[in-house]
Amino acid sequence: MTRVRLENRYLAIQQLYEEENFSIMLLCEIAKVARASYYKWLNRTPTDEDKLNKTLLEEMENLHQKVNGIYGYRRMTMNMERQFDRPFNHKRIYRLMNIAGIQAVIRRKKKRYSKSTPQHVADNLLNRDFTASKPNEKWVTDVTEFKYGMSQKAYLSAILDLYDGSIVSYKICTSNNNPLVFDTLKQALETSSDAKPLIHSDRGYQYTSPGFKYLIDNAGMKHSMSRVGRCIDNGPMESFWGTLKCEKYYLHQKDYHTYKALVEAIEEYIQFYNYERYQKRLNGLSPMEYRAKAA
Repeated sequence: MTRVRLENRYLAIQQLYEEENFSIMLLCEIAKVARASYYKWLNRTPTDEDKLNKTLLEEMENLHQKVNGIYGYRRMTMNMERQFDRPFNHKRIYRLMNIAGIQAVIRRKKKRYSKSTPQHVADNLLNRDFTASKPNEKWVTDVTEFKYGMSQKAYLSAILDLYDGSIVSYKICTSNNNPLVFDTLKQALETSSDAKPLIHSDRGYQYTSPGFKYLIDNAGMKHSMSRVGRCIDNGPMESFWGTLKCEKYYLHQKDYHTYKALVEAIEEYIQFYNYERYQKRLNGLSPMEYRAKAA
């Protein structure tokens, strides 16, 4: 039996004895470990690494509670490295998370929408090249659906910058209509007035409408569209929707009794995502920290 598996059993015995007052003899029999081995482990002199592991476990459990369980071992590793100002092997963090029973929430399957007849269609210029060398070079956009109250619906439209993954603009509305999408683009252009990025979308009716084409042409931008039935062509945007719903929406779905409560939760998460959610591909920085370095 490996040392890690034994330690897991010893910790379980200790916890059940202290919290439930079960017999040590009975617990050792159930765990199939010798009582002498358990007492030897219990009375050992902690090494520096044991002390560090204990401190790590405490900080990881605190962070797990703070972020409502959305962090897996990779993001937990980045946060611990920041907090302790030293590197940690991700396998160590993974092992400690297993010992403490810390597990990230699981992403749910995304709902799909019905197809519409396009009026203006663009080629797939992005062609799944999801990299950008500078801010406002490539944007991706989409709309997703949420439910609140008695199965009432709300819609979130957002634009994501492929340079750093930041959400550069977003709008929330109870109607999935043209103004929702148009206002999202207008907000992004107001925030970045000199920007003329390539913008990629799916073939939803708002993006193929004459109004959206007018906004694109008037801003001097190029439009790229996903191919029919190829949601992976807009992969980063789909990924953000999954992350948002997994890490925020699904955890508290029963709490969204009103439209206001849902909007506040979405706004809170996007603020957290842009400024506090560290990403390994951004060298352990948040999107806005990474963006600031390019300024």
